[in-house]
Amino acid sequence: MNATFERDVFFSFFMFTADLRPQDPRYTRTLIGHLRALTDMGYDGFDVHIAARPAAVDHELEVEHYAGLKKAFDEAGLAEAKFTTNVGTTRTFDPTSPYEDQRRQALSYLESRVDITRVLGGDSIMSGPFLYPYGVFPVTDAGEPIWSDALQDWLKPRYDAARDVFEELLAYAETQGVKLAIEPVKSWETPPPNMVSEALDFLEGLDHPRGGVTIDTAQVVLESQGPAVFKDNVARAARQDRLHYVHISAPDRGAVRDSWIPWDLILNEVEPVYRGPYLIEVFNAVPPFDSSMRMSRRRFWRPGEDDPVSDVDSAYDVARAALAELGEQLARSARARQEGHGC
Repeated sequence: MNATFERDVFFSFFMFTADLRPQDPRYTRTLIGHLRALTDMGYDGFDVHIAARPAAVDHELEVEHYAGLKKAFDEAGLAEAKFTTNVGTTRTFDPTSPYEDQRRQALSYLESRVDITRVLGGDSIMSGPFLYPYGVFPVTDAGEPIWSDALQDWLKPRYDAARDVFEELLAYAETQGVKLAIEPVKSWETPPPNMVSEALDFLEGLDHPRGGVTIDTAQVVLESQGPAVFKDNVARAARQDRLHYVHISAPDRGAVRDSWIPWDLILNEVEPVYRGPYLIEVFNAVPPFDSSMRMSRRRFWRPGEDDPVSDVDSAYDVARAALAELGEQLARSARARQEGHGC
């Protein structure tokens, strides 16, 4: 645990990649360089995206590859580094599918991601948009997009279909010591759940009590119903022990320092009830994010991967400044709460 923050602070590898390529020894060396640099800055752990593979790829083999990657990290002196994972479901691996065979395929896929989370991080968190497939916008038989009330009505039987999958997935994750945290993502990226309340509604409809949510500051700013609902959602998630992960991310998904994060609103509600890790999440202008998120800003150049660019911050500069900013904001929030209690 980071003594400065009295909790763990993680950094997202979305700054560098959306695919760890565990079978590529050369890229593993690049990852090790980034891990060492960020650990030296004071980060306790890292969030990594587990890329989806074609349906024909054996999941057990995938798990073995990530176990080998973790072994390489350990042998490089990074055994103390902690890991969480980011996972999304896909059109192929769809737990909301009306077809049972496809739902079972999705369950196998998601269980393999639990296994990967366990081999990388031990007692850890699997977070991400893994309820409805990320970025798969439904259309009618005539090819017309489905929106608004029609979309909500269309999704209801899909969520109902996913219930049994998630009951089994949550039970399996519990045996592996992995927490599951559904992350709502804004509507221009993907269909619902777009809001924390929608993810909580789904989880409350399950018999298994262990499922949780991720609250992301960028998603809260860009896709929420306002401060009052945010406060209610944080309290609701905390009361049910479902607040599993908090992401600190700027609305433009860029640098955290001097961004439009509503620090007072976020920290005043989250800090008193949340004891898990904070994740600093920056999406860099690297594939596939540059095109999928329509990034026009320049890339934060990655030491060891990109040529240095004058007058442009490096990925490490942004990471270092974000850690400092979070520390300052947490300290300010703590002082305000103490003063509010007359201490």
